[in-house]
Amino acid sequence: MSPTSRYASCAGYEIHYTEWGAADAPVVIAWHGLARTGRDMDELAAHLSPRYRVICPDTLGRGLSQWARDPGQEYQLSFYARIAADLFDQLGIEHAHWVGTSMGGAIGTVCAAGLAEPRLKGRIRSLVLNDNAPQLASAAIDRIKAYAGTPPAFDTVAELEAFFRQVYQPYGWLSDAQWRRLTETSTRRLPDGRVTPHYDPAMVQQFTHHADDYLIWKHYDALDIPVLCLRGVDSDLVLRETTAEMLTRGPGALGLVRVVEVPGCGHAPALNVPEHFALVESAWAEQACLAG
Repeated sequence: MSPTSRYASCAGYEIHYTEWGAADAPVVIAWHGLARTGRDMDELAAHLSPRYRVICPDTLGRGLSQWARDPGQEYQLSFYARIAADLFDQLGIEHAHWVGTSMGGAIGTVCAAGLAEPRLKGRIRSLVLNDNAPQLASAAIDRIKAYAGTPPAFDTVAELEAFFRQVYQPYGWLSDAQWRRLTETSTRRLPDGRVTPHYDPAMVQQFTHHADDYLIWKHYDALDIPVLCLRGVDSDLVLRETTAEMLTRGPGALGLVRVVEVPGCGHAPALNVPEHFALVESAWAEQACLAG
């Protein structure tokens, strides 16, 4: 099944998303990572689409969505949650499962907690945090800031693909076709004709203007839904002591949290192979058992 490319007006911005599956099927929100686009979720969405309606947004400043007019105030989790709440309302989504890679997981945590957007409280039934946690390793954040704020430019798409293969090697195995699609769906041309990753470099202001934006224990502690944390076994962003703490507080103290280490990956598993699909769906089977 192929996706439909759509646009919605959220928080005063045109937000692009792809939609998979039948309009009346249970909903999955699949939200990408910091410097990526919703098309990273193609493989997962294609797998789920016979049974689910899958919505894969491009975050503000990424892919085909508009760029922020006020980067210092709008590139932050609370504003992304506002965009998500508007998207839920516009698409008539009453309830959804949420799968978020890295930043997408943090957005999901903030949305599900309902502290920033009370209208979303109770509407997210489960969370899959793909190499994301309520606290991230500072050294890894410094690494991300270093490359995300100054994206490189290349003369050819082939050179950009080689760059992506190097930077995103921790994603794990991707086929040659998947690497090419990843490149072509996250490439834009500059005025001088060179190519660069398809995002607004100013989005790095999330870190410079909101230094603790990803320290979200208060949101995590407010959760009362099943949470599955997929930690890339070689991740430098999500530390084992953090996942251990997740099991003892918030939804963890309620017995609602499971942590699974994904072999062959660092930050972050690509969610593109059957083993990853099975892990994601296991979160919903657990949620159904708890509800029953």
